[in-house]
Amino acid sequence: MKIASRLVSFDPAPGDRFRPISTPIYQTATFEQEFSDQFGDYDYSRSGNPTRAVVEKQIASLENGTHGYCFSSGMAAITTATKLLQNGEEILADNDLYGGTCRLFTKVLKRTGISAKYADACDLENFERQITPKTKLIYVESPTNPLLRVVDLRKLAAMAHAHDALLCVDNSTMSPYLQNPLDLGADVVLHSGTKFLGGHHDVTAGSIVVKDKALAEQIYFVQNAEGNALAPFDCYLLLRGMKTLKLRLDCQQKNAQAIAEYLDQHKSIQRVFYPGLKNDRGYELQRSQARGAGAVLSFTTGSVALSKAIAENARLFRITVSFGSVNSSISVPGNMSHASVPVELMAQRDLPKDLVRISVGIEDEEDLLADLDRAILSFR
Repeated sequence: MKIASRLVSFDPAPGDRFRPISTPIYQTATFEQEFSDQFGDYDYSRSGNPTRAVVEKQIASLENGTHGYCFSSGMAAITTATKLLQNGEEILADNDLYGGTCRLFTKVLKRTGISAKYADACDLENFERQITPKTKLIYVESPTNPLLRVVDLRKLAAMAHAHDALLCVDNSTMSPYLQNPLDLGADVVLHSGTKFLGGHHDVTAGSIVVKDKALAEQIYFVQNAEGNALAPFDCYLLLRGMKTLKLRLDCQQKNAQAIAEYLDQHKSIQRVFYPGLKNDRGYELQRSQARGAGAVLSFTTGSVALSKAIAENARLFRITVSFGSVNSSISVPGNMSHASVPVELMAQRDLPKDLVRISVGIEDEEDLLADLDRAILSFR
């Protein structure tokens, strides 16, 4: 089946004799066992829960993987992925990452003996020169957050494997509807399910999908041992949100394309970052490895004051640190989602202080354009 059908056509409750159409919320901490010397399918919800099993299987299927795992947040999923490394090993990451990821890699992991370094993954030759025998994980987003740079996932996968490393791709800006990194050679794909998968800003969640059985066993071990799995009710919300993923993103992408084209021609806007624009440097690469450009874009104005005014005077675009909801949002990443980037790393990044990031929702296209136009013109 095509993905539109797969999003809603799956077994919502395997083995349930009542055959519910919607997956039940198994809101229980533990399960009665038939025997004292062996476990049944489920024993304790930290280790496994029927509601979570359904959403994990569905996410794995949508990403064309074999094993899926859901966590209490996107950061919990990223943290679990880092547990694939040992003391003394290192992560090589692209230098345009979500601020929370940079904080984890730079401020927390070093306490465990795992190091991280950063380079521009769009410059493949220089990026490969940064790989050492200690490099065991290459970590990227594509498109990146917040500059919407497109990295070549096929070439990065080949590069990683040539150096006996894994490629982990944060697919949050795309979702499995638009991009499947495992099909491009990645070993691990993860999501902040809080974003497009959930799609309504009412659940915080994360997920990891892999194809390799040995990787799957390691990830499940950490999920169970650390107790960071997604709770049953949150699993229910995530699963419900995923059913409308195609409908939401089709509308959001259409709106985003119109807004990107409008901003690209606006005299008050300096530069637009969106791989759906033909003049974007990632346009052709994005078309070769994804099925759309997504619903997140960013732009510069040449003026921090103007960028601040746009964010604060927009009405339909609400100021929030996240993205991916049916509601449009706006932020100034340097002051918000990326403020947690360590100072030493920020000095290496080309993150404009006047950068504005918007996540486009499902509102009427004309209303969104009018709202942005009014917000821009409000600055005098």
